[in-house]
This record gives sequence, structure tokens and C-alpha cells, in this order.
Amino acid sequence: MKNQLSIRSYSANPVSHSHDFNQVVLPLRGVINIQVENFSGKVAPRECVVVRANKTHLFTAEPRARFIVADMERLPDNVNSSQNIVFEINKPLINFLLFIESQLETEINPHIEQSMYKTFYRLLESQHLLPKLDPRIHNALRYINENIAEPLNIESIAKVAFLSPTQFKKIFKEKLGITVLEHISQHRMEKAQALLTHTDYPLQIIGEKVGFKELSSFSRKFKQYYGFPPTKFKS
Repeated sequence: MKNQLSIRSYSANPVSHSHDFNQVVLPLRGVINIQVENFSGKVAPRECVVVRANKTHLFTAEPRARFIVADMERLPDNVNSSQNIVFEINKPLINFLLFIESQLETEINPHIEQSMYKTFYRLLESQHLLPKLDPRIHNALRYINENIAEPLNIESIAKVAFLSPTQFKKIFKEKLGITVLEHISQHRMEKAQALLTHTDYPLQIIGEKVGFKELSSFSRKFKQYYGFPPTKFKS
């Protein structure tokens, strides 16, 4: 077995087997119903499931569902040491899966396929490995990500999660280990750092892209988070 990526579909009839290599299954469209180790349930797009070598797993899926499957001799250390075998994946990896699908459906090119696998491995290595989340919190995280440039408050996000603000704050902290506002701040500052590093946008535009209409407010928050102002980082 070599390290490789492929596009798969699965049968609606239950199938049970094991193999002597690791496998990571990432839904593109549709869900997979899977029983493996101590997990039994559905894995949907924006999530993935890790099947370790020699672990028997039973699975079904609708024939029209499609998955990117990585056969892996070795798992990244963060995945290998994690107690979670089903976890959320971040936006860069989600988008990269679409590129993988397009490339694999277009041509056979071993050099590109090898490069794709290496990039996939690095992206998997960078995941925070959030456990499979309550769908309400999943919806809230998606809303935050899609609206990070807009004003965000607990009340509006709680509505997306169909929870009261008090319930939402409590469940969010229980599931992610940080408060909603801490998560928003972290997401904004990490995005700002990436924009400062990889683009030539003016500071005003970068601030606006991460939810700050006033440059002074953005600079103050950035310095509070990183210990130095964005002007020093940019230079």
C-alpha cells in the first residue's frame, strides 16, 4: 500500500472489514454511517473520520454520496495521539478537498498526486481536532466564520444555534473549552495575521476584513493579542 488519495462511494448495504493501513474518510457530499472503535454515527461534510490500521469498521452510505479517502501508512502525530477519531476540519482543508476531487477526475498525474498527498498531510497535521460537535454549535461556528467581517454578538449567534444566549454560552464553553467571545477574537486575530503575512492589503482593509471598522480599534486589539502593533508586524 502506498500513501494515496482517491474519490470513493459506498454501498447502502452494510459492509464490514479491516485493513493493515490507516484511512481517513472525508465526506464531500452526503454522509457515511460508520461504526469504528467507540464511535457509531454519521460523519458529514466538514468532518472526517479516522480508521486506524487493523480496526474493524462497519459502514453504509447512499450510492450518490462522495468521499475523499486517504490511505495512509502513517498518521500525523496530532491525529495519531488524539482520542477523537471524528472531528471537524477547517476551511482550508475543506477547500483543498474540492481541488483534489477536480484533479483526480481530470487526469492521471503521479507528480501532482504526490504533491497533493503531501499538502493534504500537512493540512491534516494543522487541524485543531475539535470533536464532532452538537449541530447547533456547528451552525454557530459556520455563522461566525462566514460573518467574521461583520459585527458579531452573542444574541445573533445564539439565534442561529436555536438557543437562548445563556444556554448558548454555556454549551459553547463546554464543547470548545473557550468562550464565544474568546473564539471570535482568536479567529479574527489569526485571520489578521495571515492577511498581514500573505497579502499587501492596507491595514485599514485588513481591519475591516476581520470586523474592525476603525483602524485604531484593530491596532489596539492586535497589540493586546500579540504584544506588538500590526504596523510592526507588517514591516
